[in-house]
Amino acid sequence: MERRGAAAGGGVQMCQTVFPGHANHRGELSAGQLLKWIDATACLAAEKHAGVSCVTASMDDIQFEETARVGQIITIKAKVNRAFSTSMEVGIKVTVQDTLANIEKLVSVAYATYVAKPVGAGKIELKPVKLLSRQDHLEHSLATERRRIRLDYEQVFQNLMQESDKEDGYCDTLKEEDAVSTDLTHVQSIELVLPPHANHHENAFGGQIMAWMETVASISASRLCRSYPILKSVDMFKFRGPSIVGDRLVFNAIVNNTFQNRKYILSAKEDEPSDPWKRSNQVYLSYSNIATLTHLAAKPGWEITSTLDDIKIWTHEEGDVLSFKVEMQVKIPSDLAFSLLSDFTRRQQWDKYYLTCEVLQAVNEDEKIYYVTSPSMTGYKPKDFVVLVSRRQPCQPSEPYIVAVKSVTLTSMPPSSEYCRSEILCAGFQIYSDSSSSCTVCYFNQVTLDVLPHLAANLTGSSKSIEDTALACIKFLELEGKKY
Repeated sequence: MERRGAAAGGGVQMCQTVFPGHANHRGELSAGQLLKWIDATACLAAEKHAGVSCVTASMDDIQFEETARVGQIITIKAKVNRAFSTSMEVGIKVTVQDTLANIEKLVSVAYATYVAKPVGAGKIELKPVKLLSRQDHLEHSLATERRRIRLDYEQVFQNLMQESDKEDGYCDTLKEEDAVSTDLTHVQSIELVLPPHANHHENAFGGQIMAWMETVASISASRLCRSYPILKSVDMFKFRGPSIVGDRLVFNAIVNNTFQNRKYILSAKEDEPSDPWKRSNQVYLSYSNIATLTHLAAKPGWEITSTLDDIKIWTHEEGDVLSFKVEMQVKIPSDLAFSLLSDFTRRQQWDKYYLTCEVLQAVNEDEKIYYVTSPSMTGYKPKDFVVLVSRRQPCQPSEPYIVAVKSVTLTSMPPSSEYCRSEILCAGFQIYSDSSSSCTVCYFNQVTLDVLPHLAANLTGSSKSIEDTALACIKFLELEGKKY
């Protein structure tokens, strides 16, 4: 098996001026045209890294934040974030520039997967991407988590279909006379794949197929609203198989649902509601849990505030958000520390702020939901939490074990008058292996108003609560390590 790939990954930039031929009747860049440019740029980045031809396997959700107009310049940057065995994740960033006003705005950030297709029957194994910057490392880490979502997409879709049969939230209702038959919105279009639509292997470009899809979808939507709708987002989709020159592709579009325009007014509160946990969104909440912790750990500007033997404490301030990081040197293998710290039923053995902890749902081996109570403090009611704990093992030796924590809402566990329901925005552990018998454990937490009473004294230097908890954690881990 041949190993292929450029050492520094594939980075490509495309600049296009929006001409009338690229625009609709309003002078706005056609979303279908933009999708073609996006796919072409990302494919070039994938081929630059792989050194062979590549085909589009899937495209993640795309949100269009801005609309480009005739005369403006579209810039598309694409780079391989991570290479797996024969597939790659490509990160894409699209901006629009008005040269007359000297203003540049973000249009979209997207991710796509491409598969290397070497000539002949031989197989290749892609070389890993060389990481040159902090952002490269961050995207490289999160690429594995995004890949989990893509692999679980089919199951997520089935869950959504099941949930649609038993809506438990607010549903818009229309009077009978206002309803529009779905038959009126049905559009069918047949396209013939010609050589200009395909690459040199005669496979149709994924971007061309996306453009045809956008056309029939826009026509369908216009029949419902009797206006000219603008495409604002595209959900994740996969290409089931190749289409070649000479194929007839049949596209069908229909309006599934409508949503009213609403304006929400949010007020600042001590306890903001956490995300509801449902079958339809659990994969995305798990990704958000891991991604938020990874982003927090990668932030620049951490300032060390305390050093005590095997413990270091950093703080990070950004706006009105205070985060802290506790680094501990522990003399046990990293996999054992990961196993012990990811089992939150044992947390109260070393953390005095965990009074009780029970498993509410064991979603799978890597996802569990816990109900946690903490002791009361002077002048405060005892607090309780419903948290999602997501754990991940490293794909490479240089990557950390991850245990991420965030609050979720369960309908089966509503707040009670006995406790003050509190929220964990982002917390968790990253565990790095130092040797076969030692590791570095880093604990992160975004401080909310709930935990400030515990930390205020320590941050002024008059208390050692964080150090005491860290020492208790090290002692717990090393004592348990001796049993193995």
